[in-house]
Amino acid sequence: MIDQAFSWELFNKVPVIGIVRNVHMEDMIEILPAYQQAGLTTIEITMNTPGAEEIIKYARQKFGGMLNVGAGTVCTKGDLEKALEAGAQFIVTPIIQKKIIRSCVKKGIPIFPGAFTPTEIYRAWSLGASMVKIFPARTLGSDYIKDVKAPLNEVKLLPTGGIDLDNIESFKKAGADGFGVGSPLLYKNLIKNKDWVGLQEHFKKFVDKVMVGS
Repeated sequence: MIDQAFSWELFNKVPVIGIVRNVHMEDMIEILPAYQQAGLTTIEITMNTPGAEEIIKYARQKFGGMLNVGAGTVCTKGDLEKALEAGAQFIVTPIIQKKIIRSCVKKGIPIFPGAFTPTEIYRAWSLGASMVKIFPARTLGSDYIKDVKAPLNEVKLLPTGGIDLDNIESFKKAGADGFGVGSPLLYKNLIKNKDWVGLQEHFKKFVDKVMVGS
């Protein structure tokens, strides 16, 4: 596996993390070039996706230096070991799992643990989180990001869950440092219909929304 660190420069160009869940390898072979050519730079493969390790390996081999490829839904040390063995450049968790956070910090791997309350957010950050995933963002709304950022202005926040084309700008204005986007980005109907040109155009809409005013 190519030994290449996560690129913050790539991420900061378009700070969207596309979340791939339950998408087959044969579709990922078509999705990845469309994703990269649309201008997106960072993609997460959830570890509960069938064949997740193979997808991560493939993405790293084919798009090394062009995409940051990470693993999501990492809940155990076993998940973490499999993800890193496959070549994941960053790790995302739905929860605060102290051992996973500390292990990633020790290895120099960016880690984005999930949190909900200000106390959880600050705990994750204190343990060494690179960014804290605010999940589920749909429930909390963009004003929550603004409110949390007021006292915790140094904490980097990654709202995830319910981010779409209609609200991503409001989360950006509220001070979000990145955006985790699943099905609103990896649009299932376009994938089901193998409409790769349409999917690439859909990806570009997210890039345009995030780049406005940048």
